Amino acid sequence: MKQLTSAFLYPLTGMAALASLASCTEEKEAAKQYNIVYIMTDDHTAQMMSCYGNHLIETPNLDRIANDGVIFTNSFVANSLSGPSRACMLTGKHSHANGFTDNTTCVFDGSQQTMPKLLQQAGYQTALIGKWHLISLPTGFDHWEIVPEQGDYYNPDFINMDNDTIRKEGYITNLITDMSIDWMENQRDKNKPFCIFIHHKAIHRNWLPELKYLSLYEDKTFPLPDNFYDDYEGRPAAAAQEMNILKDMDIIYDNKMDRADKETPLKERYESYVGRLSPEDRKVYDAFYEPIIEDFYKKNPKGKELAEWKYQRYMRDYSKVVKSLDDNVGRVLDYLKEKGLLDNTLVVYTSDQGFYMGEHGWFDKRFMYEESMHTPLIMHLPKDFKAKGEIPQMVQNIDYAPTFLDLAGAPIPEDIQGVSLLPLLKGEKPADWRKSLYYHFYEFPAEHMVKRHYGVRTERYKLIHFYNDIDEWELYDLQEDPTEMHNLYGKPGYEKITEDLKAELVKLQTQYQDPIEEKLKQQQKN
Repeated sequence: MKQLTSAFLYPLTGMAALASLASCTEEKEAAKQYNIVYIMTDDHTAQMMSCYGNHLIETPNLDRIANDGVIFTNSFVANSLSGPSRACMLTGKHSHANGFTDNTTCVFDGSQQTMPKLLQQAGYQTALIGKWHLISLPTGFDHWEIVPEQGDYYNPDFINMDNDTIRKEGYITNLITDMSIDWMENQRDKNKPFCIFIHHKAIHRNWLPELKYLSLYEDKTFPLPDNFYDDYEGRPAAAAQEMNILKDMDIIYDNKMDRADKETPLKERYESYVGRLSPEDRKVYDAFYEPIIEDFYKKNPKGKELAEWKYQRYMRDYSKVVKSLDDNVGRVLDYLKEKGLLDNTLVVYTSDQGFYMGEHGWFDKRFMYEESMHTPLIMHLPKDFKAKGEIPQMVQNIDYAPTFLDLAGAPIPEDIQGVSLLPLLKGEKPADWRKSLYYHFYEFPAEHMVKRHYGVRTERYKLIHFYNDIDEWELYDLQEDPTEMHNLYGKPGYEKITEDLKAELVKLQTQYQDPIEEKLKQQQKN
């Protein structure tokens, strides 16, 4: 064989160097695929997070995320209900486009395009642990373990990928975190980027605390919201709901005042939940509640006294469940830090919607009013992202899918209706950012009897149309009336604002291809 000449050798050497450089570049680019840890709770509202400036309770571990990263001050959902909200997040599309409009009639079509499937195509490992609540089994995940329906707080069941239902001993918030950390540490391929969805049952009704926190907040008196005794004047849809703390909160199911001689519509369900406790744990649980039960029935409060007593019990139980949740967020953050993953991981904390903590006299969500349409959204960012502190732009849960795809370097399909938040996370301030949001709630008649409605929210105003068995419009000036007590629709001086908002509403319905207006017109013709 001839000896290679230097003239031939040098090009080969250069080519080898280029190949080596290309290989290093590829490895560097591969390393740039950030991990995603998405933590979503159920019914956790910004009013009950201290990082949002509220001091009803302290949430130190959630505050760690906000203090170290970003906090979205104008974060909203497209449909304030658990299943639909999850479907919006997974698809990046409004409810009418993803097909899951309500919890009572819909089954999620798992064959459709979803963000986890697209992440898989981009080389990610995907996992889902906890609440699913979309009826069909999950698709697009390399690993999943979900709770049936809403799940149980005590010794819950989990459905695994073999479709076996297995009971696990412990408190659900701790178990979901245990399983999530175990997957990150022991089950995933550590040569690939990952996206894990940690979906908690907490803080869903009926707010059953971890036993070690039963006595927490018992010495605290929570202040009543200013509009706790709302009379719903000028708002017939608000008056028609069945989510009033005094009238509709079940004294046994929600407030735990169970006694052998007392009956309520939800007593049997409550007893099935606490019946999952072991005999030893049930003794601890009963020992705490028995003196409260005895005192309650002895005093037998009525009217406003009863409403305010229920409110205090509700707030205390809810806060106790938040405490366990906050603990477990801390456990996830500590794990990521210990394993050196934080610098290369986007950690997202949010809820499937907001919740009423006595505002308008309510619990639950559903309405387009601020407390339920607004949802907390805080993020720990990878180290090379520039944003810090508050992000004021209006964002929505349909934006999560394109954001994660953008972060992964994956193409964003044109039919996704949300927009990527990546420019905001990089510290940019896009001049063309959206100026309005669309909302549509469908689940009526159903639990809590909130009328069907859709609407538009801008930075200052909100216009809502309640329809189906009602035809009512509401208009609010959020700057002058942030608690939405004064319906301005039809009032003199608001004609131009109303006209502009209706035009914006039609624009959004056209943009998102929501057929509701055509349906209503057809119904009127018939």
